Amino acid sequence: MTVEPGTRILKADQEAIEAAARCLSAGGLVAFPTETVYGLGADAGNGEAVARLYAAKGRPSFNPLIAHVADIGSARRIGVFNPAAEKLAAAFWPGPLTLVLTKQRDCGVADLALAGLDTVGLRVPAHPVARALLKAFHGAVVAPSANRSGHVSPTSAAHVLADLRGRIDLIVDAGLCAVGVESTIASCVEQPALLRPGGVPREAIERALGSALATAPVIEDAPVAPGMLASHYAPRAALRLDADVPRPDEALLAFGPAPSFSGAMFNLSPRGDLIEAAANLFSHLRALDASGAKRIAVMKVPHDGLGEAINDRLKRAAAPRRSSE
Repeated sequence: MTVEPGTRILKADQEAIEAAARCLSAGGLVAFPTETVYGLGADAGNGEAVARLYAAKGRPSFNPLIAHVADIGSARRIGVFNPAAEKLAAAFWPGPLTLVLTKQRDCGVADLALAGLDTVGLRVPAHPVARALLKAFHGAVVAPSANRSGHVSPTSAAHVLADLRGRIDLIVDAGLCAVGVESTIASCVEQPALLRPGGVPREAIERALGSALATAPVIEDAPVAPGMLASHYAPRAALRLDADVPRPDEALLAFGPAPSFSGAMFNLSPRGDLIEAAANLFSHLRALDASGAKRIAVMKVPHDGLGEAINDRLKRAAAPRRSSE
């Protein structure tokens, strides 16, 4: 199999795993096998690497991403486990089940990977190559399916190469995936609920819990997990988009060269870099919200590349609130 410069493909062995771990640590993008499908991995704590991951998949929507970890101990440092989550982790991890949990205060997962939510999707994969990579990396790896947005999920390295040639750094080839469909996603934030069907049947989860799973409603502007519609962080403050200069009663979310301003201000990217801007989007909105500002002026952000997704999120965050909120 030949590969264009910029994307290496390595047969899965210890040398390949160590190379993949180094690549992730350097902020690179690595496709690797899980028992479900091939995932496109990035360091979960590196916001700019996560932004590059969204860009590589094309037409990014900043959906929340699943954080893959080596074991339940690592998962407990990221998410808050209640009794239902403990039962399901004991029954199905490692394996094709993702648990959505309230995030720990210092979870270490980038805000962009969480899509600004206070919950986190966690999975301990069963594939030996994935587990070896996670152990070698010594951290969490976010890994949506390794395909262009809207394409069929990949179950072989060849599928990954067909979609992402030249867009990612490395592919670890371990042959075909055994399950072939994505992980089941269950929320354990409140009443256990099925968010997405997948590799673990509903009936098996209900047997492990000893009770029925609720079916989570699809909330168009605030889903809680991958496999649902795009989510966003809506600040308490009102947003005014495409602002040239802030008003005296506003905070400022800047992009590129910013005007002189004495109020609360954060800059998505002083150098006008859309990858840096995407990485900072949710954390900067939170910081401006925490400043106590009632209104936030947002400077213009280009619509090309990741700018399309940034502007989509800003538009959603600026939309009028429902009367029930």
